[in-house]
Amino acid sequence: MRRRHLLKATVLMPAAALPMPAIAQAPKKIAWLTWNLVHLESHIKQWIAGFVAANPGAEVEWIDKKGPELPAFYQTQLVAGTPPDVIDIQGALGLEYAGQGALLDMTALLAKDSAVKANYDADYLSNWVFEGKNYMVPYYVSKTLLFWNKNRFRDAGLDKPPATFAEIIGFADKMKGGEKTGLLTLNFDWLYWPFMQMNGIDLLSPDLKTPTFNTAKAAEVLSVLADATKSGAINGISWTGRWVEPNEAFATGNVGMLHAHAPAYFWIKGKGPWINGETVGATHVPGGWATPNSHGLGISKGSKNPELAWAFVKHITGNVVADSLARTASVLTGNRTVDQAQLARLQKDDPAAYDVLKTQFEFTDKMCGNWRLGNDSRVKDAFWPEFQSAVLGRKTPKAALADAERRVARELRRA
Repeated sequence: MRRRHLLKATVLMPAAALPMPAIAQAPKKIAWLTWNLVHLESHIKQWIAGFVAANPGAEVEWIDKKGPELPAFYQTQLVAGTPPDVIDIQGALGLEYAGQGALLDMTALLAKDSAVKANYDADYLSNWVFEGKNYMVPYYVSKTLLFWNKNRFRDAGLDKPPATFAEIIGFADKMKGGEKTGLLTLNFDWLYWPFMQMNGIDLLSPDLKTPTFNTAKAAEVLSVLADATKSGAINGISWTGRWVEPNEAFATGNVGMLHAHAPAYFWIKGKGPWINGETVGATHVPGGWATPNSHGLGISKGSKNPELAWAFVKHITGNVVADSLARTASVLTGNRTVDQAQLARLQKDDPAAYDVLKTQFEFTDKMCGNWRLGNDSRVKDAFWPEFQSAVLGRKTPKAALADAERRVARELRRA
């Protein structure tokens, strides 16, 4: 669905109070591009109305695009020289736009508004630091965790989540059989990387210039994943699906574990009536590793009204609007004040959701799969097909890693 909404505020004042004829006062306009938030239309209109009421003469155009459409739309607007002033971007796309020179460096703005900066969670804020500069601020945040189906665990004689990689695979093997499988993972945007990180495998050198993943340990891990996938311990949808397919599979109740980010809980709960605090647990993977998959707000470098755009960013991520978003969408916002209140509220009203969301602010120093790359998607597209071929048994792990190393090294040279 494609929509454009224009909200405009006018202030009625006596003619004598105007310093110049109203016709000469050109309104300041900004456009806000969001990522598939049309379901929040009524709330977004209220948030925008609140901003324009506080900024007389301002106009805000809201443009919403579905995930697959948004990057292409934004690139088109960049080429045309008419980029939306404020953009809502998921994952590492913000780093890529920063690398392209498309985003405004927000470092000085954050330094000037130090209280605003201090209210953003520092670890989530750092996910959009590129070459030492801030290019986005948190809008709504999440990272991966492990959901475990207590019913399937009980059937397999298990009473607690796995504490090691070996236990993940061993538990998955115990829960397979017939239509039942042991483990699912989401795979897009490096969400599967904790399985590599918990085994001490790093994608790149600390300076992000050299591939370091082609090791004997990596080949061993890929062999384990491939064998478990072939046996049915790992559901093959882990490597072929994206969002709907693995979540739907877990919602059937036939899968033991789901490795996904926090929003998956609310999705699967809506699909699986059996899901509640007694049947599904939420925990960290071994080592506390997790891949973030958050949304941030940035300002286009080509904005004609960057000061107004920054004021709008502060409004949307400020306590009042962020609290409304948290309550309405059941998310965490990266606004420390709002998120503390949200968790306290959920602990009282929805303990199961609290158990899921509290993990999002634990071990935030263990976030992985979030390299500060200006060419993240190209590196991902170089690595993922080879990884996928290995775990699906199409290539040997050794051959897949060697091919991935060549492809990734080529992308790094091009950067």
